[in-house]
Amino acid sequence: MDYESMRHFADSWALLALFLFFIGVVIFAFRPGSKKHADRASQIPFKED
Repeated sequence: MDYESMRHFADSWALLALFLFFIGVVIFAFRPGSKKHADRASQIPFKED
């Protein structure tokens, strides 16, 4: 692959893939029921051994 074809790939398909990954992470973070898990994980540093 030369530079132009790699740039074309990065400008089109790789950008689309990263955007879809970002949307997936946002949906995962704001899914119903995730607040309970996030609250539990936020208390881990304060738990006693």
